[in-house]
Amino acid sequence: MRARMAAYRSWANTSDRTARTEPARRSADSRFEQQVDPAGVLPPETRAQRAAAARSAYFVRLAWASARSRQLRRHNKKNKK
Repeated sequence: MRARMAAYRSWANTSDRTARTEPARRSADSRFEQQVDPAGVLPPETRAQRAAAARSAYFVRLAWASARSRQLRRHNKKNKK
């Protein structure tokens, strides 16, 4: 609870949210670029396109896992009755 309160307080005092989260976004982008082009040989626009596809695949996989988890939870809850 304390950490949550501190986080809300911190965000309430942040004037430029985009600037504050920029390092994290840059790091995430770098991760996907490294994943699709470990040797760094692709042209920048190709690497960016592939990184965007890898990012989309990652988030779709997370959404699928979340949906699957909810589905299993509902199924287990229904069978307990």
